[in-house]
Amino acid sequence: MAREIVLDTETTGFDPLTGDRLVELAALEIESFVPTGRSFHVYIDPLRDMPAEAEKVHGLSSAFLRGKPRFDSAEVVDAFLEFVGDAPIIAHNAAFDRAFVNWELANCGRAEIHEAQWIDTLALAKHRFPGMHNSLDALCKRFKISLSEREKHGALIDAKLLAAVYLELKGGRERRLELSAETTSTSVSMTVRVDYGPRPRALAPRSTDAERAIHAAFIRDKVKGEALWAPFGLEGLVEAEEKAA
Repeated sequence: MAREIVLDTETTGFDPLTGDRLVELAALEIESFVPTGRSFHVYIDPLRDMPAEAEKVHGLSSAFLRGKPRFDSAEVVDAFLEFVGDAPIIAHNAAFDRAFVNWELANCGRAEIHEAQWIDTLALAKHRFPGMHNSLDALCKRFKISLSEREKHGALIDAKLLAAVYLELKGGRERRLELSAETTSTSVSMTVRVDYGPRPRALAPRSTDAERAIHAAFIRDKVKGEALWAPFGLEGLVEAEEKAA
């Protein structure tokens, strides 16, 4: 099964080259488009102040982040790289997340994650929905993915939403049917034809003498010799009913 990592970040701003830093990093493992339940999530001390505009977006204050592990600590960088491995990384507007992750990796002497390892869901969405709004929120609404759990932007909840969006972009309902077919054992049912012999005792007639008399009169006076069932050998039934009359 194909292993992939869905990733999202929160930062102090828009550009690591101007001093902005990572403050939250989340990654979810999926296999064949199905979440495995394994995840990596950490808050990071950016070693700088938190701009008010950024805090409004994700709600992470300088006071909250102070004392959290630094990116270059083993519990962050080593654990993150081990979790990701060589799996493709799924991110929305991947260039943004890649720039911050690679800046932090380079800053602590680690090799950057090459662009070829990243898959950009924004590019996938633009290809599928050209000229439309393709933000993560817009795609969630388009695919009817609930945003009820999210009060503010957060790396972990956004990674979960992105995993659902990625599934839809890669096939959605049809993909679920394929997965169901792969994981469900196939059973074959066979129909056996049974030939029944003659009934040992004829069923008693359910019509009354009066009903049969009325029917025979209708056949004699209205239908006469044009009975549609005559070619099928049912003349005897008519004759019997006429006699009953």
